[in-house]
Amino acid sequence: MSRKQYTSDLTDEEWAILEPFFPAAKPGGRPRSVNMREVMNAIFYLQKTGCQRANLPGDFPPYSTVFDY
Repeated sequence: MSRKQYTSDLTDEEWAILEPFFPAAKPGGRPRSVNMREVMNAIFYLQKTGCQRANLPGDFPPYSTVFDY
């Protein structure tokens, strides 16, 4: 199931610029279970709309995960 597109979402070109700045998950640790692009989309959504983090739409990662990043 694909999620709703938001005007604050990163384009493929923007993500290609940002992606190299995210380190890989630590070796030997638990595999990363969150999509970092979706975390960034959620952060940009919060910044653009000014909504409270608890009101983040459900098609983004959990707000506690987004807040940690």
